[in-house]
Amino acid sequence: MARTAEKAESLAEESQSMADAMARVLRVADEQGTVEWSDVSGDITSGEWGRLIEQGILVDVDGEGFVVDDPEGVRDALGDDAPAEAGSTDGSSGSSGSSASSGTSTASSGSTDDEDEGWSRWDKLAAVATVALFLGYSQAPIRNGVGGVIDLALGPLADVMPFYIMILVLATFTGFSSTVLQGKLMNMEKMGEYQERMQEIQERRKEAKERGDDEALEEIQEEQMEAMGDQLGMFKEQFRPMVWIMLVNIPVFLWIYFMVQTPEMVAGTGPAMVLPLIGEIATWNQRIGPMWAWIVWYFVCSMSFTQIVRKALDVQTTPSTS
Repeated sequence: MARTAEKAESLAEESQSMADAMARVLRVADEQGTVEWSDVSGDITSGEWGRLIEQGILVDVDGEGFVVDDPEGVRDALGDDAPAEAGSTDGSSGSSGSSASSGTSTASSGSTDDEDEGWSRWDKLAAVATVALFLGYSQAPIRNGVGGVIDLALGPLADVMPFYIMILVLATFTGFSSTVLQGKLMNMEKMGEYQERMQEIQERRKEAKERGDDEALEEIQEEQMEAMGDQLGMFKEQFRPMVWIMLVNIPVFLWIYFMVQTPEMVAGTGPAMVLPLIGEIATWNQRIGPMWAWIVWYFVCSMSFTQIVRKALDVQTTPSTS
């Protein structure tokens, strides 16, 4: 029981979302005796539910649901966030209204934490849209459809600008948008905490190994297994902004692809172009190694201007530990 209380306290200190998840399952368990995933799926994430089972906060009762292993210990660990026991109300309409309000508040809090800590509904929709856009690289109808729509806005600019300048402008735009999205959506502080925790575990394991403390090594190994959930959380933090970045960048890339497939571009009727370090090219579809010339020029421009934008906006793209 004491071990369960310690784990509950550790989870509560780890993040507010885990504290809210424990408070929610504790409230449902107090009211119903047991709690199932369907009872709380609207308020907590599947990852948080899995962590509670993994840490032993929730214990399976012969397939009839889950119970909180040490309700009082969990309640003490939550402190002010702990829900009142189900039996403390007098059944009056005022109490019922208060309970309903509390439940609504908890659900709202769970929803907010899901937005902040996990993938929101919009993130998932963006991921689906990104996968659909990816098909444009191999499916001409999708590529031509996306390219044609974007050409309504970019076509007039392409008519008055040299194409290499157009690519440079678009590469600058995608570099700027990528940097801003990374800065807004990637929680560097949280990722830094993940790394610090893993470094601390590694250091404690090294010290225990040096002094031959087998009991401590077993506990640290168990803690390492528990920390695997943090590794998944770190991966999600890194991948989430990439979904939005690709949602912006892929349509731009498809429009350039759409443009270089036009008869004028394929025929190379325009003047020859000279690229830095590469030399003269006849058409943008000319191969430079395994890639087309326009892809090489786009990546050179994009990588260069992305670094400039990151420095200018002081956007951190890698977690720092202290």
